[in-house]
Amino acid sequence: MRPLISVCLALPLLALERPGVEFKIFQFPADRIPTIDGQTKDWDIAPASYAIGMDQLKETVKGLGFKYDKTDLDVRVRVGWVRGLNRLYFLYEASDNYWDFEPARRNNDIFEVVVDGDLSGGPLISAMHPFSTMDKGDAFFSFHGVHAQNYHIFTPAPNRDWAMIWGSQSWIKHLPYANAAYSYNFKHGQSGRLVLEFWITPFDYAPFDGPARAVETKLEENKLIGLSWAVLDYDGPNESDYRGFWNLSHKTTMYGNASDLVAFRLMPPDPRFRKPLEAHWSFQIVDMSRRLVGFRDESHGQITAWRWDFGDGLSSTDQHPIHRYEKPGEYVVRLSVEGPAGKSDWTKVRDVAVR
Repeated sequence: MRPLISVCLALPLLALERPGVEFKIFQFPADRIPTIDGQTKDWDIAPASYAIGMDQLKETVKGLGFKYDKTDLDVRVRVGWVRGLNRLYFLYEASDNYWDFEPARRNNDIFEVVVDGDLSGGPLISAMHPFSTMDKGDAFFSFHGVHAQNYHIFTPAPNRDWAMIWGSQSWIKHLPYANAAYSYNFKHGQSGRLVLEFWITPFDYAPFDGPARAVETKLEENKLIGLSWAVLDYDGPNESDYRGFWNLSHKTTMYGNASDLVAFRLMPPDPRFRKPLEAHWSFQIVDMSRRLVGFRDESHGQITAWRWDFGDGLSSTDQHPIHRYEKPGEYVVRLSVEGPAGKSDWTKVRDVAVR
């Protein structure tokens, strides 16, 4: 089944390739996070509309365009996320008539993923640096892969790292920032089916010297990110054995220019995994010296009434109240919401503390 593609006139899409096209990233419930084991069963809860297949890929190096042959290569990709985790989960399923992976070289069968979490756009590799006179070494360590990241993932990767980071920050491919697992039963040069399951952490800023100064992309519901991938198909070591560069962007330079990526939306939970009405809220200390706390309603569903119990004998019916506590303490705060579907409460026990 073809993935859902919607026409969207939002301004951020203007900076991406394939304007008007938007793909979906499935939100896994917190109790259904995929186990990275190279198996597909955890992904059965994602609707078929999330799968992206060969019909969405264009070959842009050999001149094949959309003329794909599923007996030669067939792929399907699904992407997921979990609210509260800055991770993108991938399930890559591929069948190939010749798996090329034995030699320790870059030109093997590769699944190449590029992500731009904050839609900053523009070149992300040193060869495309806008200041052409800049020293190549300086451009690599200060620029390459810093604001958007490129993962060359070997399919499969026996006896070596699962991916080559095309940039100066190889630390992003290891735990706690990434993880991967494979499932396959073929040898080099044989045909067969491969399952690759992995997750990565997108970064707004990923410097060469490690995570201390890095800034992870904050993933939130309905947020758009730039994302694309390409399948590099090799059937041997010679130039004539290179079968194609099949990419979702439809533009070869997606590998090094974040403006050539495609729009992906972080979807809300599937209605199957949500109650019709769910109370939820967060808070922030606005001014500790005045014991002033701001409360934010994050409830789900059709809501007609809110009631806050601040734990100090006072209450509010505002949706997003600001409350001043008279005395220091650790308070039990409860939000009650009402709507056509009934009532729901959410309580934080002694989380709200002021001095």
